[in-house]
Amino acid sequence: MIENYFKIGWRNMMKNKFFSFINIFGLSVGLTCCMLIALYLKYETSYDSQHKNAANIYQVVTSFLMKGEKPMKMPNTPAPMAGALKQDFLEITESARLLKLFTDDKTIIQYKPATGEPRSFLEDRGYLADASFFKIFSYDFVEGNAGSALVGPRTIVISQALANKLFGSQAALNKVVHVNSNTNGAQDYTISGVFAPGKTPSHIDANFFLSVMGGNMEGFIIRQANDFATNNMFYTYVLTKPGTNKAKLEAKLPAFIDKYAGKDLKNKGFTKVQSLISLHDIHLSADVTTNVTPAASRTYLYVLFSIAVFTLLIACINFMNLSTARSSKRSSEVGVRKVLGAEKSTLIKQFLGESILMTIIAFLVAIILTATLLPLFNQISGRQIILSFGRDAVLLLEFLVMALITGILAGSYPAFYLSSFNPVKVLKGKLTNSMAVVAVRKGLVVFQFIISVVLIVASVVIAKQMSFMRTTDLGFAKDQQIVVPLRTSTAKAAYPAVKNELQSSGQVESVGASYYYPGIFNASDNSMYIEGQNVAEAKRTRLNYIDDKFLQTLNIKPVAGRLFSLDFKSDTVSSVIINEKGAKEYGFKSPQDAIGQKLYFNNDNNTYNYIIVGVVKDFHYEDLHMPVTPYAFQLSRDKDYSYMIVHAKPGNMANVLKNIENTWKKYDSNDPFDYTFLDEDFNKNYQADTRLAVIVGYFTVVAILISCLGLFGLAAFSAEQRTKEIGVRKVLGASVNTIVSLLSIDFLKLIVLSIIVASPIAWWLMNKWLQEFSYRKEIDWTIFAYTATIAILIGLITIGSQAIKAALANPVKSLRSE
Repeated sequence: MIENYFKIGWRNMMKNKFFSFINIFGLSVGLTCCMLIALYLKYETSYDSQHKNAANIYQVVTSFLMKGEKPMKMPNTPAPMAGALKQDFLEITESARLLKLFTDDKTIIQYKPATGEPRSFLEDRGYLADASFFKIFSYDFVEGNAGSALVGPRTIVISQALANKLFGSQAALNKVVHVNSNTNGAQDYTISGVFAPGKTPSHIDANFFLSVMGGNMEGFIIRQANDFATNNMFYTYVLTKPGTNKAKLEAKLPAFIDKYAGKDLKNKGFTKVQSLISLHDIHLSADVTTNVTPAASRTYLYVLFSIAVFTLLIACINFMNLSTARSSKRSSEVGVRKVLGAEKSTLIKQFLGESILMTIIAFLVAIILTATLLPLFNQISGRQIILSFGRDAVLLLEFLVMALITGILAGSYPAFYLSSFNPVKVLKGKLTNSMAVVAVRKGLVVFQFIISVVLIVASVVIAKQMSFMRTTDLGFAKDQQIVVPLRTSTAKAAYPAVKNELQSSGQVESVGASYYYPGIFNASDNSMYIEGQNVAEAKRTRLNYIDDKFLQTLNIKPVAGRLFSLDFKSDTVSSVIINEKGAKEYGFKSPQDAIGQKLYFNNDNNTYNYIIVGVVKDFHYEDLHMPVTPYAFQLSRDKDYSYMIVHAKPGNMANVLKNIENTWKKYDSNDPFDYTFLDEDFNKNYQADTRLAVIVGYFTVVAILISCLGLFGLAAFSAEQRTKEIGVRKVLGASVNTIVSLLSIDFLKLIVLSIIVASPIAWWLMNKWLQEFSYRKEIDWTIFAYTATIAILIGLITIGSQAIKAALANPVKSLRSE
C-alpha cells in the first residue's frame, strides 16, 4: 500500500513538473538554511568540549569597582593569583596562568639549521603558559609529553602546522628556535612538544606556547609576587575536584581578596570582586565579552536560530498554499476516488505520502546544497565548519526526522482539506471554498511577509550602522596610515634613522611611533585624580607611550595647551596630555582649566604626579561599541616603541610602500618587513557585525524568495478560481490593466497589512540590537519607507506574473464549457 502511495505520488509529480519543482525547491532551500545554521550553532556551542576535565575547569573573573563608574568585568588577574588559589583552597587541585603576547601583533620565530639558510616566520596567536597548563587542558601531543612540556625554562610547545612550516617532515622535538617578542624579549627556546589541531574549536586558539620562566616576563612576575591589586593581565584557570560546588567556592573569594589585596586595593582607590566562569560558558558569555579570543554574541546566535526556524516555517507555508492552489485541478480525482469507494483516511494517507515523498527528495537536495554551499558559508561566517557524514550522522538523522515531520505538517492541511471534498459537488463542478479556508491561506501569506519585512528592515538597519561605523569621524586620521610593527631591538634602534629618511623623502606627511595605536588592545592604564581629590575619586585612565610626532601623524588635534615637543625637556619626565573626556571626568570645567594642573596616581604606597600640558579632542581609540573614556599620552622614556606609523601623502601607495621597505632594509636587513593599514586594522573590530550583516542579507534574500513562491501560489489559486469571471469580464470589454488591477488589489492589501504589523516588531528588535553600540545610527522613518517600497515592488512583480497571464488568457477557452 505504501509503495502504491509513493508510486502515485511520483506520477503526480512528473505530471506537474513545474508545480513539483517549486514545492521541492522551496522545501530544499528552507532545509538547507536550517542545516547551515544548525552546523554553525553546533560549532559555536562545541567550544572547549574536547578537554577531558572540562566540567571542572573554571576561569577566574575580576569585577573592578570604582567610585562613580560602572563595574568592569574582565577575565584578568594579577600574576600571583593562580598560585595563591591553589594554596588556599582544597577544592582546587591545579591552577595555571596564561598570558597573551599582547604587544605582539605577530612574533618572529627563527630556525637556524646546521646547513642552509635560516628560516624566519611571522606568527600570531602566541601565549605564555605555566607548565601546569597542560595538566588542566587536554591537548593531543604528536611529539613530546604534555606532562613535561613547559616544565623547563625557555621551552616552547608549537602547533603541528607551525612545526610543518619550520621543519617540514622532520621531527621538531628538542630543536632550538629563536623567538623575538615585544612582550617577552628575544631568547632561544627548546621545542618540548608539538600538538595536533583540536577536534572542536577552543577559546584558546593557540599557535604556540612559551614557558613563563626564562623570558623577560619572569623578572616582572618575581617583582610582582605580592601584588594582588594591579597588573591584572593574566588569564587564570583552576581545576576543581569533581563535585565541587561553584557557588560555595565563590562565596570564599571575598575573604581571599581581602587577605591578599585588601590594603593595596584601599590605597589604589578601587575594589575587586572575584568570580568563576565555567569553561563551557566562556565562548558564549554575555558578561565577559573580551577574553583570550572574543566571545560570540548570544544575540547573533538567537538571530540566526530564529532565521532558520522562520525560513523553514515559510517553506512549510508555501507547501500548503501551493498544494491548495491546485486543489481544484485535483478535485475531480478526489471525487472519482470517493465514488469508487475510497475512504477519507485512504485519501489522507495518499496526500500525506505525496508530501513526505517530496520532503525526502527535498532533504536529499538540501544535503547536496549544504555540502556545496558550506565553503561559501565558512567564508562568510569566518569559521571552519566541516560536514562529516560520519561525525555528523546524528545531526543528519535529526535533519531527516525534521524533514519527515515537515512533510507531515506541511502536507496535513492540503491532505485534510482535499480529502474533505463532497464528491457530488465536486463532480457537478460546484466546489467552493469556505471563508475560513481563504482566511487561513491569506493569514499564512501575511505571516510570511511579516517575517520578510522584518528581515528587510534588519538588513537595512545593519547596513546603515556598518556604513556609519566606517564613515564616522573617529577623531583621528585613519586613511593613508601605514602601520609598521617594530618587533626586535634592531628594528627599534633603527627607528630614528628610518623616521628621518622617510620624512625627508617627500612621500610622507609625518612619521610617529607608539606602544599602541587606535583599534588594538591597550593593556596600560592607571587610576588618576587631581589636586583636592583622593585616590577613592580616581578615574581609570588608559595610557599610551609615544614619541613627539605620533599625535601629529594621526592628526589628533589639541583643544587646549600644546602637543609634545623635544624643545621642552620636561615633556620626557613629568608631562602628560589628556583627552577632553578625561578633563571632564577629572572635574575640570573646561579643557583650558586643565592646563598646568597635576594628575596624581599611587604606586607602591607612594604618590606621583604629572603636569597636564595639553588636552586633545576626543578620539575613538576603541571601536564604536565602546564609549570614549579618559585617555592620556606620555612621551616614552625608554623609546621602546612597538609600532611605527607612517602617514603617506596622497598618490601611488605602491611606490610609498616600496620606499618604506627599501629604507627599512637599509637599516635593518635581518628582520622581515611587514605592514598593515590603520583603517583596515580598526575595521577588524567590526568583523562579527560585518558577518552578521552579510548572513542576514543572504538569508533575507532567501526568505523573500520563498515568500514570493507562497504569494505566487496564492495568486495562481485566485486566478484559477476566477477563470470564468475573468473570461466574462473580457467578453464584456474589460481591459488587461483592469483585470490585472482586480487580481492584484487583494494581495497588495495583504502586503500592506504585513508591513503595518512587521514595522513595530522590526523597530523594537533592531533598536535592541543597536543598544550594543555606544555610538549608533538611529532608526528613522526612511528605513520603513524603503522597506515598504521594496516589499510592495516584490509583491507586484510576483503577483503581476500570474495576473497578466490570467488577463491575457483567451476567454473562449475559459467559457467554452458553458
